[in-house]
Amino acid sequence: MGTKFKGSKEEIRALDVFIKLIRAADSVASRVESHLGNIELTVSQFGVLEALFHLGPLYQKDLARKILKSTGNITMVVDNLEKRGLVERIRDTEDRRHLSVRLTDKGTRLIRAFFPKHAGRIVREMSVLNASEQEQLGALCKRVGLQIGARASGRTTDRPS
Repeated sequence: MGTKFKGSKEEIRALDVFIKLIRAADSVASRVESHLGNIELTVSQFGVLEALFHLGPLYQKDLARKILKSTGNITMVVDNLEKRGLVERIRDTEDRRHLSVRLTDKGTRLIRAFFPKHAGRIVREMSVLNASEQEQLGALCKRVGLQIGARASGRTTDRPS
């Protein structure tokens, strides 16, 4: 279902593709993330565990940036993971204002056991596209997300080209 907006061709096309992008992302995310309830994790909590599992200890501000959350939100997410014994905060010895977050043994065991199932769900969801299409979709999403090309060519979303 596209937009019902009666604007220019460019506006209608942009709104239609935006609606399709958001609906596809929400639909895929819903199917992929539906099993997080089995281990009583929110999407943000899982994102923190996954980031720490693959990248190692991170400062909270870096975790927030990595999973696209505010620093205020990440504090609450880490608080809840810490209460469950899945992560711990370590104060930086050189600058006590900085706290890094790392997985506990319990957190490592949980994410190590769970992540392969999660990755499998993603592979199944993406299998509707062949390898070339997956790479193309990835490149297009990155381009849209980072506005690569639009800024370099002088095009912006603020003014018509």
